[in-house]
Amino acid sequence: MTSLPPRLEFRQTTKSLPSGQKMLTVLERVDLRIEAGEFVAILGPSGSGKSTLLGLAAGLDRPTSGEVWLDGEPVHSLSEDALALLRRRKVGFVFQSFQLLSNLTALENVMFPLELLGRDLPEERARELLVEVGLGDRTHHYPVQLSGGEQQRVALARAFAPSPTLLLADEPTGNLDSRTGSMVLAALEKLWKGTGATLVLVTHDVALASRASRRVHLLDGRIASDERLS
Repeated sequence: MTSLPPRLEFRQTTKSLPSGQKMLTVLERVDLRIEAGEFVAILGPSGSGKSTLLGLAAGLDRPTSGEVWLDGEPVHSLSEDALALLRRRKVGFVFQSFQLLSNLTALENVMFPLELLGRDLPEERARELLVEVGLGDRTHHYPVQLSGGEQQRVALARAFAPSPTLLLADEPTGNLDSRTGSMVLAALEKLWKGTGATLVLVTHDVALASRASRRVHLLDGRIASDERLS
């Protein structure tokens, strides 16, 4: 019986960038295998390669050497058009700065990726998700009319709308106070548990990371530890 490929896999993945007249190695020969349904927190000091790892996972950047695989597809060698389609179908991304479209309402922001994919009943799906994150009464508000925590919950609903297999979150509570951050994290966990998606989250917050089923620590571009919590 053939086993399923991991949801996300890095094989000897290295990323280097020019720094002055030298090359700076941001990630060095990273081997990491993440299975379907896992909640993995990536921790490490600034400059350890955390956000670079997420960018490579989403195909927003390419490794200098090594490989990146998503559901058995070679992210590292796909064309730009194929990468865009892969992201649209399989990857949700949550940013620290929300990245909502300012001229669209909360409802329209969540509907947007569904409309790009030509999904049926996008408004119905968007409304359901906004209710799930506690914003059923804010559907027609624009981002400027929402608090930071509300904007991030809209961003979560948008990321989960197409039912991605992989959800990537880069410091999703970094711009929020602790109380608001807890509300956003609760919404994130609720959506993750309800979908079966794989969640990979970058954070400096140890308390937030403790909610994950696995913690991976990066240091100087390498994996320093990989701890399974459950």
